[in-house]
Amino acid sequence: MAVLTASRSARCMFGGLITRTQMCLHAGKGRLNTLCHRLFSCVVLCCIAIHAVASPAFGDNPFLKFTIEELMDVRVVNVSSVSRNKQKLNEVASAIFVITQDDIRRSGVTSIPEALRMAPGVQVGRISTDKWAVSIRGFNGFSSSKVQVLVDGRSDYSPLFAGTLWAQQDTLMEDIERIEVIRGPAASVWGTNAVNGVINIITKSASNTQGTFLTAGGGSFERGFMSARHGGKFNEKTPFRIFAKGFSRDSTRSLSGADNHEQWHSARAGFRVDHNRGSDQFTLQGELFYNALGQTIDKNTLDLPTITGEAQRNNQKGGYLRFRWDRTFSDKSSLWLQAAYDRNHYQLLPISKYEAESVDVDFQHNFPLLDKHNFTWGAHYRANRNKVVDSEAITFDPRQATNHFFSGFVRSDIVLIPDRLLFAIGTRVDHNEFSGLEVQPNARLTWIPDNKNSVWMAVSRAIRTPSRSEHDAHINLGLKTGLPGNSSFPISSLSFIDSNGKFGSEKLLAYELGYRHQFSSQASIDVAGFVNDYSDLRDFSFGALSFSTGLPQHLIVPVTVNNKASALTYGFEVSTDWNPLDRLRFQGSYSYLKMDVSSNEAFKTFDPLTGGADKVSPQHQLSVRSSYDISNRLQLNLWLRYTSRVEFYNIPDYVTMDAKLAFKPVRNIELFLVGQNLFSENHREYVSDIIPSTAARLPRGIYVGAQWRF
Repeated sequence: MAVLTASRSARCMFGGLITRTQMCLHAGKGRLNTLCHRLFSCVVLCCIAIHAVASPAFGDNPFLKFTIEELMDVRVVNVSSVSRNKQKLNEVASAIFVITQDDIRRSGVTSIPEALRMAPGVQVGRISTDKWAVSIRGFNGFSSSKVQVLVDGRSDYSPLFAGTLWAQQDTLMEDIERIEVIRGPAASVWGTNAVNGVINIITKSASNTQGTFLTAGGGSFERGFMSARHGGKFNEKTPFRIFAKGFSRDSTRSLSGADNHEQWHSARAGFRVDHNRGSDQFTLQGELFYNALGQTIDKNTLDLPTITGEAQRNNQKGGYLRFRWDRTFSDKSSLWLQAAYDRNHYQLLPISKYEAESVDVDFQHNFPLLDKHNFTWGAHYRANRNKVVDSEAITFDPRQATNHFFSGFVRSDIVLIPDRLLFAIGTRVDHNEFSGLEVQPNARLTWIPDNKNSVWMAVSRAIRTPSRSEHDAHINLGLKTGLPGNSSFPISSLSFIDSNGKFGSEKLLAYELGYRHQFSSQASIDVAGFVNDYSDLRDFSFGALSFSTGLPQHLIVPVTVNNKASALTYGFEVSTDWNPLDRLRFQGSYSYLKMDVSSNEAFKTFDPLTGGADKVSPQHQLSVRSSYDISNRLQLNLWLRYTSRVEFYNIPDYVTMDAKLAFKPVRNIELFLVGQNLFSENHREYVSDIIPSTAARLPRGIYVGAQWRF
């Protein structure tokens, strides 16, 4: 009887919420704020009421039934990003956080960057509808150059401009198995550019996505979305899946309230085929995408004749194909070979237009050596070819180039005391055409005094290699009042950045210490601290000044790139997990970051990526998530976030909350209502450092949708 009562109450409540949401979507701007506050209050009050009569169990969510020990086994036993081999969490000598599919589903996020906000130590700032700044342990920016991003082990780091284009990194969110986030260097395993961390997005196997999945919905900022996936089998050993998705997202508003014309329309389709034959497993996977994007360039930031200040529509398109072969010899011995081809076309007129393609070949073999050693070695080759179309803002010399990268690595995992003391040492040797040979060693030690505690420490060296834009580009900064970084200078200037081909690698020597403790079967804590010592960081200096020959006369200011900056950063991250009840779970994290940057004082206010990096990344970040199974059919998930101010862009600190209410009227159908950025009508998070688009306010968003699995 109680279950029936709860079910009727839930249907009544959810119907009411949808009605209120529709009212919000059709209400005027002023009413939206009031209605959304009422909506949130309604959610909380209704859930409290239903809680009194609801059934205590939530049958479809496995994670809320597990103890912390079981969660650690389920969620972390397959962690592979640290050593490329499976490890248990308490044996990993690295700061790692795993975002599971259940975390993604409960949060209601619709993109990978938004999901990364769950990980401690990760700075995520949304710039506009389609642009994010994502970094780990500082140096944040649209072109965050010190984080390696992988999708199923395939690198999505762009060596053309050093960074990741997050608008292109998408897939069916329901097909993501987990996202492993390593905070700290992982260059000895993943190579150059894995300086501050690695984000490894791992998708589900084809056998785990059988059947048909449909989802659709829409709302205010998420204007509309639709996805379909079907998984089947060619035979018992060859499962496959195909999928297609599309969405439309609204534009943001500028600081003055004007439309930024950033509507983002996206379409994507892909497939995956797995085949098992004895000890061998083969995977073939591919995707195609098309993005239609818009933006408005701020003429006050970049004053060039082709910059009109009017909105421009652009597009991006591309895809990839990945093949992987795994052979397992025993529990401790295996090898794999992976090859991938990636191609994309990028157009962001009037700033940039290019075509890029890359080929990756990666090989690894691990085997036991004597009784207490596990030895891993491998090799990697990558070729990047890109062709850039000159614009008034940026030109490349040469316009077209092909660059080759080679690397090899070795690693030994040594059991000093069985189940108590583990030691790992390894190095990677990379060769690239910009800075030559690079060596990146590391050493890691894990001490496990008992089954409730583990302590780890690590010393690592990592390298960030120059990108083509830092080596071959000529960037026109346009006509400015004063000098770059000094607008009070009484003479207007024409400035440009000349890469001069002399920029070398940036270097990091990192020291890390971590501790994990399990208080009980319901609670655990993970703490990690670090000190990062950077040298040879990218900096700017003035070249020889001169005056233009025509009228009106301007000062010609060349800006050159060098490796004269350095930095010392330190901080710590804490993450906790607490299950006070079988149907209630809290996950929290706090991150502290302090940066001291030594660079050319003249460019401190001009350069957010190095000189002003200490004022770009928030010093404090807090995240608290709650997952509550109100009944067998009803879930409520809340996510509170605090981010301290970003001084460089004069962005104040903010507190925001997302909420998701999910209801299952029948077994295979789920209805959901999601509210994002609920605490304010809009707020600022970040500003693009290299693309002079107008600054944006991010709106509150509400959307509804449905999922059907059969």
